[in-house]
Amino acid sequence: MYALRLPHDPRAARVARMTVRAVLGGHGMRDVVDVVELLTSELVTNAYLHTAGPASLRLTGLGEGRLRVGVWDSHPYIPAPFGRQPEDRVPAVPVGADSGRGLRLVQELATAWGGWPFGDDLLGRRGAGKLLWFEVGGERCVSGAPVRSGWPLRATS
Repeated sequence: MYALRLPHDPRAARVARMTVRAVLGGHGMRDVVDVVELLTSELVTNAYLHTAGPASLRLTGLGEGRLRVGVWDSHPYIPAPFGRQPEDRVPAVPVGADSGRGLRLVQELATAWGGWPFGDDLLGRRGAGKLLWFEVGGERCVSGAPVRSGWPLRATS
Protein backbone atom coordinates (compact mmCIF):
# COMPACT_ATOMS: atom_id res chain seq x y z
CA MET A 1 0.00 0.00 0.00
CA TYR A 2 1.20 3.49 -0.87
CA ALA A 3 -0.37 6.74 0.31
CA LEU A 4 0.29 10.30 -0.77
CA ARG A 5 -1.14 13.58 0.50
CA LEU A 6 -1.66 16.08 -2.31
CA PRO A 7 -1.93 19.84 -1.76
CA HIS A 8 -4.59 21.91 -3.50
CA ASP A 9 -2.30 22.74 -6.38
CA PRO A 10 -2.72 22.49 -10.17
CA ARG A 11 0.38 20.25 -10.28
CA ALA A 12 -1.22 17.61 -8.01
CA ALA A 13 -2.45 15.49 -10.93
CA ARG A 14 1.05 15.40 -12.42
CA VAL A 15 2.55 14.37 -9.07
CA ALA A 16 -0.10 11.63 -8.77
CA ARG A 17 0.65 10.35 -12.30
CA MET A 18 4.39 10.25 -11.62
CA THR A 19 3.80 8.43 -8.32
CA VAL A 20 1.53 5.84 -9.95
CA ARG A 21 4.03 5.22 -12.74
CA ALA A 22 6.94 4.80 -10.29
CA VAL A 23 5.06 2.56 -7.83
CA LEU A 24 3.48 0.28 -10.41
CA GLY A 25 6.67 0.08 -12.46
CA GLY A 26 8.59 -0.85 -9.33
CA HIS A 27 6.14 -3.69 -8.64
CA GLY A 28 6.13 -5.10 -12.15
CA MET A 29 2.58 -3.93 -12.92
CA ARG A 30 3.47 -2.20 -16.18
CA ASP A 31 0.45 -3.74 -17.95
CA VAL A 32 -1.96 -1.52 -15.98
CA VAL A 33 0.16 1.64 -15.65
CA ASP A 34 -1.45 3.58 -18.49
CA VAL A 35 -5.03 2.95 -17.35
CA VAL A 36 -4.28 3.58 -13.67
CA GLU A 37 -2.32 6.72 -14.49
CA LEU A 38 -5.19 8.08 -16.64
CA LEU A 39 -7.96 7.31 -14.14
CA THR A 40 -5.95 8.56 -11.16
CA SER A 41 -5.23 11.78 -13.02
CA GLU A 42 -8.95 12.27 -13.68
CA LEU A 43 -9.93 11.80 -10.03
CA VAL A 44 -7.14 14.02 -8.69
CA THR A 45 -7.93 16.70 -11.28
CA ASN A 46 -11.60 16.64 -10.23
CA ALA A 47 -10.54 16.94 -6.58
CA TYR A 48 -8.51 20.03 -7.48
CA LEU A 49 -11.23 21.59 -9.63
CA HIS A 50 -14.18 20.97 -7.32
CA THR A 51 -12.71 21.52 -3.85
CA ALA A 52 -10.65 24.13 -2.07
CA GLY A 53 -8.62 21.71 0.04
CA PRO A 54 -6.04 18.97 -0.23
CA ALA A 55 -6.59 15.44 -1.53
CA SER A 56 -5.11 12.06 -0.68
CA LEU A 57 -4.17 9.21 -2.98
CA ARG A 58 -3.84 5.59 -1.92
CA LEU A 59 -2.75 2.58 -3.99
CA THR A 60 -3.56 -0.84 -2.54
CA GLY A 61 -2.56 -4.19 -4.01
CA LEU A 62 -5.40 -6.64 -3.47
CA GLY A 63 -3.69 -9.77 -4.78
CA GLU A 64 -4.35 -11.82 -7.89
CA GLY A 65 -3.28 -8.89 -10.09
CA ARG A 66 -5.90 -6.50 -8.68
CA LEU A 67 -5.11 -2.94 -7.67
CA ARG A 68 -7.39 -0.46 -5.90
CA VAL A 69 -6.81 3.28 -6.19
CA GLY A 70 -8.60 5.65 -3.82
CA VAL A 71 -8.76 9.43 -3.92
CA TRP A 72 -10.11 11.37 -0.95
CA ASP A 73 -11.15 15.01 -1.20
CA SER A 74 -13.00 17.45 1.04
CA HIS A 75 -16.25 17.69 -0.96
CA PRO A 76 -19.01 15.26 0.14
CA TYR A 77 -20.79 14.95 -3.25
CA ILE A 78 -20.51 11.47 -4.83
CA PRO A 79 -20.75 11.79 -8.64
CA ALA A 80 -21.89 9.09 -11.06
CA PRO A 81 -20.71 6.36 -11.57
CA PHE A 82 -19.55 6.16 -7.94
CA GLY A 83 -23.01 6.21 -6.38
CA ARG A 84 -24.53 3.16 -4.74
CA GLN A 85 -26.94 2.17 -7.51
CA PRO A 86 -25.77 0.04 -10.46
CA GLU A 87 -27.82 2.30 -12.74
CA ASP A 88 -25.81 5.32 -11.53
CA ARG A 89 -24.08 5.80 -14.87
CA VAL A 90 -22.29 8.75 -16.42
CA PRO A 91 -24.29 10.20 -19.31
CA ALA A 92 -22.71 10.54 -22.74
CA VAL A 93 -20.84 13.79 -23.29
CA PRO A 94 -22.05 15.98 -26.15
CA VAL A 95 -19.79 16.08 -29.19
CA GLY A 96 -17.49 19.07 -28.99
CA ALA A 97 -17.71 19.44 -25.21
CA ASP A 98 -14.45 20.58 -23.61
CA SER A 99 -14.85 18.47 -20.46
CA GLY A 100 -16.94 15.79 -18.82
CA ARG A 101 -15.24 12.62 -20.05
CA GLY A 102 -13.11 11.72 -17.04
CA LEU A 103 -15.68 9.87 -14.96
CA ARG A 104 -16.97 8.16 -18.11
CA LEU A 105 -13.45 6.78 -18.54
CA VAL A 106 -13.60 5.30 -15.04
CA GLN A 107 -16.91 3.66 -15.91
CA GLU A 108 -15.49 2.20 -19.12
CA LEU A 109 -11.96 1.22 -18.07
CA ALA A 110 -12.10 0.22 -14.41
CA THR A 111 -12.95 -3.29 -13.26
CA ALA A 112 -14.97 -1.95 -10.31
CA TRP A 113 -15.55 1.38 -8.62
CA GLY A 114 -17.31 2.94 -5.68
CA GLY A 115 -17.51 5.90 -3.35
CA TRP A 116 -18.27 6.78 0.25
CA PRO A 117 -19.26 10.13 1.70
CA PHE A 118 -17.80 10.93 5.08
CA GLY A 119 -20.12 12.43 7.66
CA ASP A 120 -19.25 15.12 10.11
CA ASP A 121 -15.60 15.43 11.06
CA LEU A 122 -14.19 15.39 14.59
CA LEU A 123 -14.77 19.12 14.95
CA GLY A 124 -18.46 18.80 14.07
CA ARG A 125 -18.15 20.34 10.63
CA ARG A 126 -20.60 18.89 8.10
CA GLY A 127 -19.29 16.92 5.18
CA ALA A 128 -15.77 15.68 5.87
CA GLY A 129 -15.44 14.79 2.22
CA LYS A 130 -15.59 11.58 0.26
CA LEU A 131 -13.48 8.70 -0.94
CA LEU A 132 -13.80 7.62 -4.59
CA TRP A 133 -12.07 4.43 -5.64
CA PHE A 134 -11.62 2.18 -8.63
CA GLU A 135 -10.03 -1.19 -9.26
CA VAL A 136 -8.16 -2.58 -12.23
CA GLY A 137 -7.17 -6.16 -12.89
CA GLY A 138 -9.17 -9.28 -12.12
CA GLU A 139 -12.60 -9.82 -13.65
CA ARG A 140 -14.93 -6.93 -14.41
CA CYS A 141 -18.25 -6.80 -12.58
CA VAL A 142 -21.00 -7.86 -14.98
CA SER A 143 -23.28 -4.97 -14.03
CA GLY A 144 -20.52 -2.44 -13.51
CA ALA A 145 -21.76 -2.18 -9.94
CA PRO A 146 -19.15 -1.31 -7.34
CA VAL A 147 -17.47 -4.04 -5.36
CA ARG A 148 -17.33 -2.73 -1.81
CA SER A 149 -15.51 -5.42 0.15
CA GLY A 150 -12.10 -5.03 1.67
CA TRP A 151 -11.72 -1.24 1.68
CA PRO A 152 -11.25 0.64 4.93
CA LEU A 153 -13.70 3.50 5.33
CA ARG A 154 -11.26 6.23 6.17
CA ALA A 155 -9.14 8.70 4.26
CA THR A 156 -5.38 8.70 4.28
CA SER A 157 -3.72 11.72 5.86
